[in-house]
Amino acid sequence: MYAYSIVQWLFFFYFYCFVGWCIESTYVSIKARQLTNRGFMRGPFLPLYGSGAIMMLVVSIPFQDNIFMVYVAGCVGATVLEYITGVTMEALFKVRYWDYSKNKFNFQGHICLGTSLAWGFLTILMTEVVHVPVERLAFSIPDTALKAVTGILTVFIAADFALSFKAAIDLRDVLVKMEKVKEEMVHIQKRLDVVIALTSQEIGNYRAALSESASMAKEEWTESMAMHIEDIKSGIERRLEQVKALVPTWNAEEKESIGEILQDLRTKYAINLADRKRLGRLRDFFQRDLIRSNPGMTSVKFREALEELKRKTMGKEESEEEKQD
Repeated sequence: MYAYSIVQWLFFFYFYCFVGWCIESTYVSIKARQLTNRGFMRGPFLPLYGSGAIMMLVVSIPFQDNIFMVYVAGCVGATVLEYITGVTMEALFKVRYWDYSKNKFNFQGHICLGTSLAWGFLTILMTEVVHVPVERLAFSIPDTALKAVTGILTVFIAADFALSFKAAIDLRDVLVKMEKVKEEMVHIQKRLDVVIALTSQEIGNYRAALSESASMAKEEWTESMAMHIEDIKSGIERRLEQVKALVPTWNAEEKESIGEILQDLRTKYAINLADRKRLGRLRDFFQRDLIRSNPGMTSVKFREALEELKRKTMGKEESEEEKQD
């Protein structure tokens, strides 16, 4: 039976956070062929690994004399931890830091059968092999020194986690704003469609038609939102050129009435275009580092915006504005 003090439990947690970071960062660095500081935090710690290790030790306590039950407890415990962590992080940050959607027998992309089965073997490895020397190490450290080291690590990790959490929240806000800009551009495009389609009708029909465009069918709106942002921008600019070509055919009253609407749409388009470019640059170091540290992160709702940020952050895409800076 494990009989540890709170300080010792904390030491084990931090130790396995560090070991997990070493393993994960080495694997990702080799795969990416460049040094990668893997994980949610900036320092050399991966809380999920530390939590997983502590979970394995805890769930195995009642079954230390039954290796099969240790395996089962590890499978169940780790899978529950991974699922809860994944769902919580996606709800908070709107992105997935891991995604099993392409794996067979996955559930919502947060967990999958293969990984769950592997957790059981890792639990046996942890309790029977890995933790034995780590336990000896903790017991060999004088209590005063262990408390001092653990205290310093607690302060450091707490500060790191706070900064990383803020960066993740700020990145979420950027994704939400980028999606909002896209929605505004789709709305502008639809209003321009109405202007073009109704240029031959009475002036009084314009405003009513434009109001109706704001409440178009959900299916049509969803289809438009599925378009790439560059296609939407091209569509708006093409429609503006079409309207410009129609202006000579309008009488004075039409030019005055529709002109106000077009000026408003042009202004909104220019503002949204500038906002999209500003948000896409992602100047904040911590947010950029968070993306670099998690190249496999995905997002269901904000997929396009996240992929755009990843391309620019990873240096695979450079806008003309960035080249001039």
